[in-house]
Amino acid sequence: MKSADAIIEVENLTVGYVRDGEEAVLLQDISFKVLRGEVFAILGGSGSGKSTLLKHMIGLLKPMAGRIAIDGDDIVAARGVQRREIMRKFGVMYQMGALFGSMSTLENVRLPLEEFTDFDDEAIDLIARTKLYLVGLSDAVHRAPAELSGGMQKRAAIARAMALDPAIVFLDEPSAGLDPITSAELDRLIVRLARTLGITFVVVTHELPSIFAIAHRVIMLDQRTHGIIATGAPAELRDHNSDPWVHRFFNREPEEVAP
Repeated sequence: MKSADAIIEVENLTVGYVRDGEEAVLLQDISFKVLRGEVFAILGGSGSGKSTLLKHMIGLLKPMAGRIAIDGDDIVAARGVQRREIMRKFGVMYQMGALFGSMSTLENVRLPLEEFTDFDDEAIDLIARTKLYLVGLSDAVHRAPAELSGGMQKRAAIARAMALDPAIVFLDEPSAGLDPITSAELDRLIVRLARTLGITFVVVTHELPSIFAIAHRVIMLDQRTHGIIATGAPAELRDHNSDPWVHRFFNREPEEVAP
């Protein structure tokens, strides 16, 4: 049953891997919701399972247990045509952009439309150019990815993720490798797209300035407990959460080491 305000529902999810015949659990029995139209961030220290959780949410990995509903449809249980229809509801921007180097920026954004729609060439071209306009790359349509700056590559990857007008866009470490100014510009773009287009963004990141600039709510994963240690608005967790590790994370305080 689809929740009235949740576009993603993760229920009792357990994820991990098998090594030498033995199961190693990364996240145990976690549940959370992503609300329609919000910017939702997944946080945690190294090895906490952020990227693994993202891969499960977009259907790249199968969980040990649990349910992931995308706009009411369980992507874990779905097969065949139904699964493809669920995956049409979201786009993904991978950490380094993952643009095809042999294609121009425009051709990269055209690709999902060519693969998954019956639009004619003129319509595809118009839609792709519109997506590039939305991310400020109208002047870069014929440039190769290698000719783009890091920030421009991330913008092009977001344009491609939006090509099929998904309700949800997943962003994997969007600020990785960017200087502070370029990172701030990308943050502003994400906020604008969420506000003007109503897109729900799910962002994996550990960049504190970006977290405070873009996120409505966050969950923080904890390697020690294999679960969610905190959830809420970033400022609320920074100022009022009682867990020492959460406090150190949001206030950039190193762990005290005995002399």
